[in-house]
Amino acid sequence: MSAATLTAPTNAPDARIPLRAHLRHTGALVRRNLLWIRQDPESMFDALLFPIVFTLLFVYVFGGSIGQALGGGQDQYVQYVVPGLMAMMGMNMAMGVGTGFNTDFNSGVMDRFRSLPIGRGSVLFAKIAVELLRMLFATAVLMIVAVLVGFEITDWPGLLASVGLSAVFGSSVMWVFLTLGVVMKSAQSVQAMGFLVLMPLQFGSSIFAPPGSMPGWLEAFTRYNPLSTLADAARGLMTGGPVAHNLWITLGWSVALTAVMAPVAIHKFRTKS
Repeated sequence: MSAATLTAPTNAPDARIPLRAHLRHTGALVRRNLLWIRQDPESMFDALLFPIVFTLLFVYVFGGSIGQALGGGQDQYVQYVVPGLMAMMGMNMAMGVGTGFNTDFNSGVMDRFRSLPIGRGSVLFAKIAVELLRMLFATAVLMIVAVLVGFEITDWPGLLASVGLSAVFGSSVMWVFLTLGVVMKSAQSVQAMGFLVLMPLQFGSSIFAPPGSMPGWLEAFTRYNPLSTLADAARGLMTGGPVAHNLWITLGWSVALTAVMAPVAIHKFRTKS
């Protein structure tokens, strides 16, 4: 990526850089990140292996017993869990953007970017754009595996809407992890914090099992868990059922997280010493 690609009129704050320049800078940084993935294809292993491992693990280990509780068997559980796994995809990809951002800081790459006359937000938007592309790749792998284990796609528009909803929510969570990537001292710290946040949210939700069989206190937590509303909205879109209530709650969470955490992440990025 040449310096000319990232040239702006002045070395001014973001507010003085025109929108067109912001978009040009973001596009150049997206290209830089994609070229880095091309040079290091191992960085795509998580996007490739995560949907395969989780789909096979939950379908063949828990599918029989939970499927019976749902009134069917393993085939019934496949229809239940696949939309939930799609909802979970954005959360897991979000943790990767935080650890990668922190690694770039510790390697000095971000110091070089901050010395250039580019919009500071462009660096973060480019990170999110590339991570969303990785999430779409992981979702495609998930659906291929899901079809192989018996998932029936009955509503293609609903499937595409579910992918879009998961991408919107996942991008909002990425702002949280970008902030952690700036403020935490190491990638290991970001990863540890991510697991502490993600594990209760993922397993204390309706992604893997219906909340009706959970203890009262955990069921109450599950009802207010944004991953539950995302999973239930995706389930309704893909396999039929109520959608509107869960859809609006998920969009509300996405807007709130982005509105709060995006300015924080950009500010921390600008002021990090």
